[in-house]
Amino acid sequence: MLRFIIVVITVVGFLILTIPVLIVEWIIGKFKPYARDISSLRIVQGAFKLILWETGSKIDVIGFENVPKDETVLYVANHRSYFDILLTYCRCPGLTGYVAKDSMEKIPLLSLWMKRLYCLFLNRTDIRQGLKTILTGVQQMKNGISMCIFPEGTRNTGEKLLPFKEGSLKMAEKTGCAIIPIAITNSADIFENHFPKIRPTHVTLQYGEPIYPGKLSKEEKKFLGAYTQKVIQDMLDHAPQNT
Repeated sequence: MLRFIIVVITVVGFLILTIPVLIVEWIIGKFKPYARDISSLRIVQGAFKLILWETGSKIDVIGFENVPKDETVLYVANHRSYFDILLTYCRCPGLTGYVAKDSMEKIPLLSLWMKRLYCLFLNRTDIRQGLKTILTGVQQMKNGISMCIFPEGTRNTGEKLLPFKEGSLKMAEKTGCAIIPIAITNSADIFENHFPKIRPTHVTLQYGEPIYPGKLSKEEKKFLGAYTQKVIQDMLDHAPQNT
């Protein structure tokens, strides 16, 4: 329970203590938008690394060399835990926005940081608004900002992935950017599997080879979500066993 309290204090403390930082970043952005963006990225990555350290977890990263460092990509991952966001965002080499559920937009201060980092809020019940969000993501990717999405649509701790929502892969389809499949193993054991306790856990984060939609067959491109799901499921099925 102590780890949980420490993590909560860290999160709340960060959101409150960085209010002046948000103001300074806003001023910097008036003159040097890119410098502000990179500064915000590194600040949040640092906070996330601290929180992961506080959980006491061991994190094995496999295949990170598959992530292109000089091009915009769409990260696609399975979703087992709230900590998946921290685990993956810490390792983004460049500006990256996440697609999150729209309820997170209502959280004070947190939503400000998320918007600053080009995160988008998806309404899963309103098809028109959902499409608008995806099209915004397409435009951001065209502007050089990578995106990350969890296409199962919700957290899933089962062995088999939930069906990927085809619309979630439109950002890669419309831009031609590479899809980076990510298989996350055991992250739910950090917190969700024994709520409200946080326990040290051995997590594996595996990056697959880039998937370029333009190089796929007509049938594979038609069902890009199902194709990507199969790739990630295979990575999960053959992931190293954590001990």
